[in-house]
Amino acid sequence: MASVEANILRARRVYPLCSTGRFEYPMHCTALFPFFFFINPRPIRKRRRPHTSPPSLYLFRPQPSIYQTKAKMGCDRWVMLVIPIIYALSNVSGELKRFEQPSKGDGSLSFLVIGDWGRRGAFNQSQVAFQMGKMGEKLDIDFVVSTGDNFYDNGLRSVHDPAFEESFTNIYTANSLQKQWYSVLGNHDYRGDADAQLSPLLTKIDTRWLCLRSFIVNAELAEIIFVDTTPFVKSYFQDPEDHIYDWRGINPRKHYIANLLKDVECALRESNAKWKIVVGHHAIKSVGHHGDTKELATHLLPILKANNVDFYMNGHDHCLEHISDTESPIQFLTSGAGSKAWRGDVKQLNREGLKFFYDGQGFMSVQLTQSNAEIAFYDVDGKILHRWNAFKQFGDHSSI
Repeated sequence: MASVEANILRARRVYPLCSTGRFEYPMHCTALFPFFFFINPRPIRKRRRPHTSPPSLYLFRPQPSIYQTKAKMGCDRWVMLVIPIIYALSNVSGELKRFEQPSKGDGSLSFLVIGDWGRRGAFNQSQVAFQMGKMGEKLDIDFVVSTGDNFYDNGLRSVHDPAFEESFTNIYTANSLQKQWYSVLGNHDYRGDADAQLSPLLTKIDTRWLCLRSFIVNAELAEIIFVDTTPFVKSYFQDPEDHIYDWRGINPRKHYIANLLKDVECALRESNAKWKIVVGHHAIKSVGHHGDTKELATHLLPILKANNVDFYMNGHDHCLEHISDTESPIQFLTSGAGSKAWRGDVKQLNREGLKFFYDGQGFMSVQLTQSNAEIAFYDVDGKILHRWNAFKQFGDHSSI
């Protein structure tokens, strides 16, 4: 028995036990835990050379002295850490994938934010794109953020869907917009082939395109965490109406959400960025057509508050909007007016914290330095509708 305990202690030095009693991977903040399999092979006699060629599912090539143990009752066991086969088939993910985005030579950063746009140029999409090009050149933007609902009405049919080029490549043609586009999925994107937008094949068609469910952009001055918010909304699962959603890689939903929240919380907690930004498709707070997303207010917002997030940016409501949180310094910024807008569809205009609301088409710009953030909203003619500044001193959170 002493040898069993010694071997387990040796294993713990490699993979310490977590609070649930399972071994953890040597990478922090992951939602993926290894599974244990206890196998009873034939008893291993003394001086018999142990089998050292692990199956292909081993997390790493084990040392026999760690895994080969002898039970007190005379029954030998092998303890193996393996990556379960379902890892490749399930929605369980580890740390969010990171992308490095360099800032300018002076350390500043600027980008545009657009959402709910892909309509083959219709509903003023082309006009908004034209003004984005002009402002992108003026600000010398580093990249573009898309807040989702990238292709209407039902996402892409496949990676070969011509809508990708007709609504993206052929619309955003200005030289200043030939930068990296970081995109998340919206609820309309899930009504088509969601995996198509995530496919690297689209990047071969247009190298600007980068879309994942959730990921992180490390832009030196700022860290931007993109969150897949559509699976949070319970009504899409319980009452989809006539829509068919592509939930591959999502179910079981609760497990997917729990893992995602864990990864987001960890990434924010460990971030040392001057500015912390979270991007999702759905609004946490909005006075537009859809209003607040209660699931995000319940599960995501407390994490943002606890980790000093500066801005939450979203689309979904087809408007431009700025709401200041009344309980924290978080600014809720909606940029979902890339094409079709809902004129007059507004609620709670007297809502506390509401700084700005516009029910027409347009987009948003963000300019960041070590001490200042400037947010501006533009209409379809390029007119500035609303400008807001936040200031930071060394080590301080943002203040108006």
